[in-house]
Amino acid sequence: MTATLLYPFIIVAGCLQALGNSMNAQLRGKVVNPWLAATVSFLPIVFVFATLFFTMPTPMPSLDSLSKMPWYAPLGGVAGAVAVFGGLAFIDKVGAGPFNGLTLTANIITSLAMDAFGLFGLQAAGFKPLPWLGGLLMAVGVVFIARSGGKKDGDEHTSTAGKLLYPFIIVAGMLMAVGVVWNAQLRGALVNPWLAATVSFVPVVFVFAFIFLLRPTPLPKREDLAGVRWYMPLAGITGAVAVFAGLLFVDKVGAGAFNGLLITANLLTSVALDHFGWLGMKQVKAGPARLVGAAVMVAGIVLISVF
Repeated sequence: MTATLLYPFIIVAGCLQALGNSMNAQLRGKVVNPWLAATVSFLPIVFVFATLFFTMPTPMPSLDSLSKMPWYAPLGGVAGAVAVFGGLAFIDKVGAGPFNGLTLTANIITSLAMDAFGLFGLQAAGFKPLPWLGGLLMAVGVVFIARSGGKKDGDEHTSTAGKLLYPFIIVAGMLMAVGVVWNAQLRGALVNPWLAATVSFVPVVFVFAFIFLLRPTPLPKREDLAGVRWYMPLAGITGAVAVFAGLLFVDKVGAGAFNGLLITANLLTSVALDHFGWLGMKQVKAGPARLVGAAVMVAGIVLISVF
């Protein structure tokens, strides 16, 4: 199967990731405690992938493949979860627009750098001006979309203290990109994709559950739990499709094209969710700035994917 034929699957994964983000936000609102919400969101993922592994336990890794596995490969899920932690801890301090703009831009640039220099075992493609121009266009598009999300999140009034968090948020975005590649290496070493996905997510659940035990308050009230819809705890599973796609496809299409397609599909779906008010989201009409940002992002991903 050629790389181009994989693009529709990656786009679907990006769309599902956006749906998962919206469902996670609603779950967080109902469950109250962010660490409990994250644990509830990630636990079904481990259950699903572990069940699939026990159902399809072959092929199994060999001692040779395990010996060649980089020590950091099992930490791909944790690297990606840093952005989840950043959202939980920082988004109310810096605003949703700056947070998403910084993380996604850092993700795009890091992905292009890994492709260009062949970092973490990727095949070095060298510096190609058009993909980097595409990355710049995508970053501009992200900024347009992020800054048009409304004033209520504090985008225009971010404090100086909030801006001091920007370096940490940028690192979180970089780790999002790196985590995808680490997961792909984990899949190569463990051979069985279901086993690789399980190993990737188990440490994430452990971390969030451990933090919840350390900070068990606040807890949801009965009326809060009564508002939990059946689909909200499945948010992590929809988002996990993107992780699984990374396990299978990133080494075939490249980190830049994979993350670019994923982010573009994610943000365009997010714009649609806001515009139509789907999944209980507050309706925010897509104005000129968002539409321009979407168009610029599409142009950017074309440059990254084609060239």
